Amino acid sequence: MDDVVTRVDDVATVALGGRARIRVGIVGATGYVGGELIRLLARHPNVRLIGLQGRERDQEPVTVSHPHLARTELRIDAAMARDIDAVFLALPHGTAATMVPELVARGVTVIDQGPDFRLRDPADYPRWYGFEHPSPDLLSQAVYGLPELHRAQLHGLAEGSAAVIGSPGCYPTATLLALAPLASQGLIDDLVVDAKSGVSGAGREARPELTFAEVDESVKAYGIGGHRHAAEIEQELASLGASGGPVDFLPHLVPMTRGILSACHVRPARPVTQGELDALYQQAYVDEPFVRVVGQPPATKQVTGSNECRVHVSVDQRTGRVLAIGVIDNLVKGAAGQAVQAFDLAFDLPETAGLDQLPLSP
Repeated sequence: MDDVVTRVDDVATVALGGRARIRVGIVGATGYVGGELIRLLARHPNVRLIGLQGRERDQEPVTVSHPHLARTELRIDAAMARDIDAVFLALPHGTAATMVPELVARGVTVIDQGPDFRLRDPADYPRWYGFEHPSPDLLSQAVYGLPELHRAQLHGLAEGSAAVIGSPGCYPTATLLALAPLASQGLIDDLVVDAKSGVSGAGREARPELTFAEVDESVKAYGIGGHRHAAEIEQELASLGASGGPVDFLPHLVPMTRGILSACHVRPARPVTQGELDALYQQAYVDEPFVRVVGQPPATKQVTGSNECRVHVSVDQRTGRVLAIGVIDNLVKGAAGQAVQAFDLAFDLPETAGLDQLPLSP
């Protein structure tokens, strides 16, 4: 197997104009997001996966955790590989923050899939996540990894030095992409976000409330009165120029495996027409490789398995409100795919590298 990997890497080095593949590790490789990272990075033309870490694993074939990834012939270990250029962390909140300083000191670029480097203000962590951030100095260096909003900051970030990227949450991704054009023009006066997520968004850990019998044929609101992702949404909308104050954000768990639908109800700061909205969104996303503005309300099935976000915007002539809808696959554009997209930018690679999968249907 090692001989095969070496031979493939040699060919890849020539194909990439003399640039060797980037050595990448994944910590938390046994979860849903970890599995998606393996699926995407195993066929990434510029990546060599050399380290997959999972708790209490010792040379365990990846098929034990992810039978669908048998063709990769990879193994999951208990320890993190040392000789890596970049690492994706798919860990519970509070865990990554304790690991990142040592990784950065080693010159490793970190793409954190959890919330530990999403919020810029250290004071937000006790409030929203219940812990004091152990590395507040790194928060000021971390880049929020939503490429459509922070492409300039991400581009070339890892070239020549270590970097920290805080990958957005799945709800904020769908919500922010639906609202960014409005926020950038100061058009949000009041905002209510009604969002739905598939069960995989809750992770792979077994919990009674996530069993089939509890979830099937049922819809449940949760996080009432202050879901953690509201902090991210408010932070990024404010950075775009929105001044509408706190966001009313209400998520729901729906009986499907993958998908996020975020329906954003906006009272605009001034009257707007449908023609104005169409022009605004077209201009905002015309060159974006993974955002598609659509004329009809999109369904989560239209993006399943892909890094695509579909956005719809319309004005209600009766109420004057604007409805902006964003749909994504929570495990791809909402997690692993978006992280790979940010990784590509940080290492000055084609932004679509490793992410050319079309959506699945049915």
